[in-house]
Amino acid sequence: MTIKTKLKRPEVLAPGGTLEKLKTAIHYGADAVYIAGVEYGLRRRAGNFTFEEMQEGVQFAKKHGAKVYVAANMIAHENDTDGAGEFFRKVRDTGVDAVIVADPALIEICIMEAPGLPVHLSTQASATNYETLNFWHGEGLERVVLGREVTMDEIREMRQNTDVEIEVFIHGAMCISYSGRCTLSNHMSARDANRGGCSQSCRWRYDLFEIPELTERHSLLGGDPEEAFSMSAVDMSMIRHIPELVDIGVDSLKIEGRMKSIHYVSTVSNVYSKVVDAYCSDPENFEFDPAWEDELWKVAQRELATGFYFGTPTEDQQLFGKRRKIPGYTFIGQVLDYDEETGIATIEQRNLFEVGDEVEFYGPNFTHHTQIIEKLWDEHGNEIDRAPHPLMKVKMKVTQPVKPLDMMRKRKN
Repeated sequence: MTIKTKLKRPEVLAPGGTLEKLKTAIHYGADAVYIAGVEYGLRRRAGNFTFEEMQEGVQFAKKHGAKVYVAANMIAHENDTDGAGEFFRKVRDTGVDAVIVADPALIEICIMEAPGLPVHLSTQASATNYETLNFWHGEGLERVVLGREVTMDEIREMRQNTDVEIEVFIHGAMCISYSGRCTLSNHMSARDANRGGCSQSCRWRYDLFEIPELTERHSLLGGDPEEAFSMSAVDMSMIRHIPELVDIGVDSLKIEGRMKSIHYVSTVSNVYSKVVDAYCSDPENFEFDPAWEDELWKVAQRELATGFYFGTPTEDQQLFGKRRKIPGYTFIGQVLDYDEETGIATIEQRNLFEVGDEVEFYGPNFTHHTQIIEKLWDEHGNEIDRAPHPLMKVKMKVTQPVKPLDMMRKRKN
């Protein structure tokens, strides 16, 4: 068996829940994006792609040297496989680089009825040992997305004992169940989590009743019986451990979040691509910049931890009791145009901002600058004091050059 030891750059794989998010991720440094079609995916509420949109996304990605993968990772019940062959053939014909599948029947249908379309094993299949990886490699799969319950040492052992490509999650929401194998949503809201309908019942807030045994146990965990209770995990962030994953020889670093905003997608793609580039270009002199981690906190919705990478998570990585306040930022605009002679930028509003606000602009390759808004004009040149209307076009003087698709945000009050 070949052992991979040479340092190579893994791809940064970002979520592309819509065409806008796909293009944003690539513009902000992602090497690949994963999307889903209207059928067979696990996020029915995401902006799933028609075949025409899929083709447009693929063309955009190829123009910028990036790849597109399509998630078709539902667990099939009777009749769910009807039409799957035609679906995979249409996906293949859009030019995507691979499909991500979990169900063995759907894998077989794809291989048999859509030849030439590479298949990656989804994390839903819970691959957690190298014998499993070698099995799927023998079945013709090019890549395995590992279950999120594996440790760093286990990934290292897998890499040493298989030639199949390995993809791991490095950032985003964690499922409280085992790699998504949960039926809580089915019982609580009649929505099948493993067929795309998860209502995230684990993230609901529950009341605790005054049962002595329960109250005592909750107190031991450091909780307050007066606080609403959930069984949810904190989010994952492996920002400080990218060098270890690169050294192991992981092929793809995956970011969760197809249903999240372009603010999130642009930020996490920007940060992780920057860290990977910094380490791979000069590993001997690499130093971690705390600003990279600070940037991720600007789009964090929950606290961050390293999941199972360094052992089984404790109660400290669960959302019990009062939560730490997260220094959130609001995405307020996107640059449409910039006039170098006048220093005037045209902004498309995404959330309210006004004269006097301190705002931050950021763009690809980790460019940033902060300034106070001194004047605003509407698209007709009339001076205004605020931009309250969704998607309205406004102009403002910027203190440093910006580029189209740069983002503007401000700190939440």
